[in-house]
Amino acid sequence: MSTKVTINRLATGVPGLDEALGGGLPEFSFNLIAGPPGCGKTTLAHQMMFALATPERPALFFTVLGEPPLKMLRYQQQFDFFDNEAINQSIRYINLADDTLAGDLDEVLRRIVSEVEAYSPSLVFVDSFRSVVLASQTQDNPNNNLPQFIQQLGMLMTTWQATTFLIGEYFTETDTNPIFTVADGLIWLRQSIERNSMVRKMEIMKMRGQPTLPGLHTFRIATSGIKVFPPAAINRSVEAPSTFPITRLKMGVPVLDEMLGGGLPRGYSLLVAGPSGSGKSILAATFLAEGARNGETGVIAVFEQRPNHSQNPKLAELIKSGQVSLVDSRAPDLSIDEIVHLLLGEIGRLKATRVVIDSLSGFELALAPTFRADFRESLSRMVTALTAAGVSVLMTSELEDRYTDLRFSPYGTAFLTDAIIVQRYIEVQSRLLRIMAVVKVRASAHSDELRQYYIDDNGLQIGEMLADQEGLLGGRPTKQGAEAKHMGDKND
Repeated sequence: MSTKVTINRLATGVPGLDEALGGGLPEFSFNLIAGPPGCGKTTLAHQMMFALATPERPALFFTVLGEPPLKMLRYQQQFDFFDNEAINQSIRYINLADDTLAGDLDEVLRRIVSEVEAYSPSLVFVDSFRSVVLASQTQDNPNNNLPQFIQQLGMLMTTWQATTFLIGEYFTETDTNPIFTVADGLIWLRQSIERNSMVRKMEIMKMRGQPTLPGLHTFRIATSGIKVFPPAAINRSVEAPSTFPITRLKMGVPVLDEMLGGGLPRGYSLLVAGPSGSGKSILAATFLAEGARNGETGVIAVFEQRPNHSQNPKLAELIKSGQVSLVDSRAPDLSIDEIVHLLLGEIGRLKATRVVIDSLSGFELALAPTFRADFRESLSRMVTALTAAGVSVLMTSELEDRYTDLRFSPYGTAFLTDAIIVQRYIEVQSRLLRIMAVVKVRASAHSDELRQYYIDDNGLQIGEMLADQEGLLGGRPTKQGAEAKHMGDKND
């Protein structure tokens, strides 16, 4: 017979926060929301309150020396989660400013107790709790006992079966305060300005009785409220194909399918690397179009130029028709975790099977500066999360073409992907010709040929293998050399 007490977990109503908490907020817990001014503490508290409060589970929100209720409501009304009908029904505001200014902690506690006994709330918020502490410290009152006050408040709230939140302005975790010990949960918010971006991060420093996600989780304050972006959960039951024959996806370029050994294995990640103008984005669009032609939906995240009818009418039409979803965030404080959440959301909505990231070079520049230092590690998490979701991923990467130096990725991340296609230029008889090769297809045979290709109104066209370099470099032209030159003329 089990004697384990079951703790009910409350859904906070904040996207991503329940995952970071380890499954939700423990009911009847005593929590502290801490951080510097302007980091979103009051907004987070209100968002949770409006999500959790009902007539059967009412909430009391105590304001102290911070913003008065009317001023606070004026600004919180701007968020989508705010519900005017809940005020004075399931949510009540109590102003403790006069009691706090008196500096007597016993009187502040007595007022809180009387209001809680009068309304029997299930949720209690005190904002800002730090104001109570500072006010008591400025009074020459020997009867003030802060540790005793905190312990009594925590015990009373637990006895009344209320889930409690104290909101306070704390700048460092090293602040000595007994509340850090008494609190069941400690949610710490941080913010920093780097160049033109505001980066906000959240850490669940403590949550008794449940495993939380470790580390700093980026979050954003939008008109809908706060959105938290913890690392995406990895579905270990979905892995890259390991059975034979492997199911393969068509790329939309028949010759390229042959070079890949019959197409891209389903669930693989593919890196297409090449210099500017080599046709990476065209190949990516063809990949999505081929999927749509076979009844598959796709998602594309663009970080350079948005697809339009003049440059890529086929892809623009797929986006307009809803067969392909466009993720095009221009926020200056992007993190990879946020992009992964956006992509996974669209994958789930469309039940997409193909994903394109165009390009990694633009992606890196779109990130806030603080996230660029860990780009390689973050990219690994993104590829793992997307392939674990069961989709096939094509990523493009800009390479500086040095003509004599064959490289696969500027980030040293080629090992992260299951397949690699390299595009590059060669100079032949004062012409720049495009050539392509399949460098890698994990656990599959593939072509090792260098093939010339060109781009016309129908997309990317691949020619024969460059077998005779003499025919291309100015010696006596062979049939293959003449054909390659003819393709170069058509491309002109």
